[in-house]
Amino acid sequence: MELKQYVYIVWKRAWIPAVLVVIVAVVSLLTATTPAPSYSTTMRFTVGVRPQEAEGLYNYDSYYAWLASEYLVDDMTGLVSSQAFADDVNRHLREIGSPVQIPPHSIGGVTIGGKQHRILSLTVTWPNPAELADIAQAIVATMEQDSTHYMAQLGTPGALIHVIDAPSPPTPNALPLTQQLGLPIRILLALGVGLALTFLLDYLDDSVRGKAELEAMGIAVLAEVPKK
Repeated sequence: MELKQYVYIVWKRAWIPAVLVVIVAVVSLLTATTPAPSYSTTMRFTVGVRPQEAEGLYNYDSYYAWLASEYLVDDMTGLVSSQAFADDVNRHLREIGSPVQIPPHSIGGVTIGGKQHRILSLTVTWPNPAELADIAQAIVATMEQDSTHYMAQLGTPGALIHVIDAPSPPTPNALPLTQQLGLPIRILLALGVGLALTFLLDYLDDSVRGKAELEAMGIAVLAEVPKK
């Protein structure tokens, strides 16, 4: 089939993809909801284990302390998503007089931990920038003041946690890529479905549409009547 025949098939029923695109676009715009804004802040901590001192003797305690610090960061990355950590953060929020409280069992969706050797980075997301600043302050207080409690649970009571990067100012988050591309993808799908329906209807149409189809069936064409 020549290209012009494909174009003719689409042009003959061009209203099908056009109507589908319009319907999908209108329905998507009418049902679209504006997502609530969210803000993020990031802070970084160093996690270290103090090596044992032995005067006059050479040992590998410094190396083992460095290695233990990396394993400790792995443990802390999961610990900051626990409910116990959220309870301590809420306690510090009450101590600073903040009305915000992290809902039960939601700290995992609020805080994201990242690790790089002995550095633990935390990114906190919250819909209110003022409340986010309070949460970040409470997290720093929890890490600094309650670290001995967590380290004892992890079997490293001599470990130390220090803030190396204070919480950054809350910054608004961009819309997720799925929401940005939602409408264009729906329109492209509607266009594809419309074109598929156009070719399907043309395939099911058994009427004769030209001299070439008659000649393909072995029927000789003696004359043609023009449309005009």
